[in-house]
Amino acid sequence: VQLQASGGGLVQAGGSLRLSCAASGPTFSRCAVAWFRQAPGKEREFVVGITRSGAETGTADSVKGRFAISRDNARKTVYLQMDSLRPEDTAVYYCAADHTILTVPLSRDPLDYDYWGQGTQVTVSS
Repeated sequence: VQLQASGGGLVQAGGSLRLSCAASGPTFSRCAVAWFRQAPGKEREFVVGITRSGAETGTADSVKGRFAISRDNARKTVYLQMDSLRPEDTAVYYCAADHTILTVPLSRDPLDYDYWGQGTQVTVSS
């Protein structure tokens, strides 16, 4: 499975962005998928995940009520809708996938994910 993240950009605080994670490969529908983010000087952190069946899971407290994940298996794409963006949301956002993660909530450990996109920069100005 190969992943490509897109949709990042520069937005003012309070604005919205939608990130996309497009996958190639026939087994994407059998993957759990998560979005992570990494700000400069910080560790990569779990943002939100989605199960193979499309259930959102494990949303980080810092984005609850503002971010939502969804997937379209026919298009092999996972989306991250980000609303009410804050300057502290500034980071490189990565999508990750794995066939073997079956528990809910999904693992928050980046090491548990086998497939990664290249990252897309999100910058929120105050």
